[in-house]
Amino acid sequence: MTSIRRILGVDPGSRITGIGVIEYQSLAKPNCLFGGNIHLTAKDMPTRLGTLFIEIQAIAQTYRPTELAIEQVFVQKNPASALKLGQARGVAIAAAMAMNLPVFEYSARQVKQAIVGRGGAEKSQVQHMMQILLTLQDKPQADTADALAVALCHLHSTSGAFALGKMPVLASRRKSKRSKAWEKYDRSTTR
Repeated sequence: MTSIRRILGVDPGSRITGIGVIEYQSLAKPNCLFGGNIHLTAKDMPTRLGTLFIEIQAIAQTYRPTELAIEQVFVQKNPASALKLGQARGVAIAAAMAMNLPVFEYSARQVKQAIVGRGGAEKSQVQHMMQILLTLQDKPQADTADALAVALCHLHSTSGAFALGKMPVLASRRKSKRSKAWEKYDRSTTR
């Protein structure tokens, strides 16, 4: 019996929250079911947070994820921004917990390391790798790419298929091949 995993990835933000849903069935390549952003336009923070809770629950009800992967809050220079980001993150976790989804957290560095092969990767590199790894027609918007990357990082971190060679290997496992590709990509975008 094959188990299907659906991972809801969230890149929290107080104005724009990236959302991605990937599906993985053993011996198959991960598939992107959904990628997008939740735009929070209300002036007051409580209304934005309420909208975020409702939207995440609606997406979860539509795609029926089996788990949620979310980016951890990183230390920012502006304490007010960090507080707002933490509130958005907490609301996303609460929405998932209200639906009995297990929640897994990853730092931005862990996600970039798993997807690109280095923790200090640029957003454009994450976007490019999401397009390649999930066979997307276009590069996803930055927040969407980050959410999909968190989901794929979680799959990578929790799946034994990588070690068994049953799945395409992410950049962190084949550094030499991906590193050369990125050198080409970096040169072509800086011209």
